[in-house]
Amino acid sequence: MAQSDNKTWDFGRFLQTLSYFEAIPVLSWIQKMLGATPASPPQPQADVIFDFRSPSIPLDQTWGALDDVVMGGVSASVLQTDPEGASFTGRVSTSNSGGFASVRTRNFEPALNLAGASGLILRVKGDGNRYKFLIRDGESWESVAYAFSFDTVPGEWIDVQIPFANLVPVFRAKTVENAPPLDIALVRSLQLMLSKFEYDGALNPHFNPGSFTLCIQSIQRR
Repeated sequence: MAQSDNKTWDFGRFLQTLSYFEAIPVLSWIQKMLGATPASPPQPQADVIFDFRSPSIPLDQTWGALDDVVMGGVSASVLQTDPEGASFTGRVSTSNSGGFASVRTRNFEPALNLAGASGLILRVKGDGNRYKFLIRDGESWESVAYAFSFDTVPGEWIDVQIPFANLVPVFRAKTVENAPPLDIALVRSLQLMLSKFEYDGALNPHFNPGSFTLCIQSIQRR
């Protein structure tokens, strides 16, 4: 059911998002000239890529919100520390033709090398929504993403198995035919998303607009 929301589009948040992810070429060049540094790739320990219970660097240095504000929407989210790991929380709205909230890493430099792994495992506790996990091997802002949808059980910890072989290549939630396989030796970014869409215009069957919470404890190789 569509959600009514009285909020208006936030141009300031739009610019903040593009600035964080260095999506504006001129601004990105200026930031680098002023000494801004890209996100360093995590250093897996015993196959654990991110342990959100004891992060090695502050989350906001690597992960940032990437919501439908970039397309005129009013959804908003954040990834913040939590006693159990990290909480991806916010409010997703279908107003202004929006309908997704997400958090994404800044591009890793150098790339994260996952060669030898067959996939990833997410340790999460959700709210019954269906979420997406996306991986990119391209450096550009709008490179093809490799997506995996997963359902959550309200209030229960689960291990989400994500085989690389089962990833779906997508561009703005549309599948990309004849896309090459993900280059797992050159992973540039990771992303968690709650969206009203599945793929190719199909709706997420478990989507509910409004507040959401997904607690994530770890991301590890499988």
